[in-house]
Amino acid sequence: MDENMNFHAAAPKIPPRILCIGIPVRDLTFRVQGLPARGSKVNASHFDEICGGNALNAAIGIVRLGGRASICGPMGDAREAAGRFIFDKLAHEGIDTEHIIHMPGLVTPISNIMIDPSGERTIVTFRDPELWKVHLPDADTLLQDCDAILTESRCAEFCTDLCAEARRRGIPVIVDADRAMSLREGLLTASSHLVFSSEPLQETADVADDGEALKKISRLTSSFLAGTRGAQGTIWLDQQGNPQQTPAFPVHTVDTLGAGDVFHGAFALAITEKQDLPEALRFASAAAALKCTRFGGAFAAPQRAEVEELLGHAGGASPVQTN
Repeated sequence: MDENMNFHAAAPKIPPRILCIGIPVRDLTFRVQGLPARGSKVNASHFDEICGGNALNAAIGIVRLGGRASICGPMGDAREAAGRFIFDKLAHEGIDTEHIIHMPGLVTPISNIMIDPSGERTIVTFRDPELWKVHLPDADTLLQDCDAILTESRCAEFCTDLCAEARRRGIPVIVDADRAMSLREGLLTASSHLVFSSEPLQETADVADDGEALKKISRLTSSFLAGTRGAQGTIWLDQQGNPQQTPAFPVHTVDTLGAGDVFHGAFALAITEKQDLPEALRFASAAAALKCTRFGGAFAAPQRAEVEELLGHAGGASPVQTN
């Protein structure tokens, strides 16, 4: 690892290692002029097979930005041809796959992804429900040399206990909440940072306003709370419980696939580098914005120097307090 990749003054001299917990996915991507009507056929202008999933995409973003990443979670049967493809891609990115667990007789998830000219993606995914019966390695094994955990809310069933143990050891736990959560879910308190997508945020709180939804959830957890809103930026609560707004970076968007995951990976890395929260959110927003300017899912994630350049050009704009 090039020591010059990590530019933040407070960052550890050895790049931090982030354990990304999730389920790798085989992605079949099609560029289309518009979504097909029911019962119709359309031609795609481009096809690519890549791999994805929240944790895998975040891990790519982390490594591209100068951190170290390992991935842990279930995959399909070891005899699957798709599994070899995913492992080869991860090895090329320098991501540790030691703790991926093959589930005999099961199928690695697969997604059909259609990307329209605006860059928006429509996804159909198959995930075998048996994958959630995975048993992760013990905490001492997974938390050795671990500076932070990044996981997705859908993995709560098999990772909450590990996350709670990490918090007991003082290790940050960042949760990507991209589905509605129960207000009694263990990850609410087994996390240090909860970053929701807007729709799941409102569904979780049963409140049709992002700021008020964050305030409601804040009564149940001491975690830092934020909600990502795409081009509208990120809303979050400061230490006094007041909503703040971090603007998005305006870019020409061609592909949003993986952008949210790159955001979460960059944010987790920034937390391990001891960046303060407004700075960490701007860093994550810049990384996600640059990813959106290129096709290829998370494999279009930027390098650290590109993010630093965008941040430098954008200047030091402060967060905006919202009502």
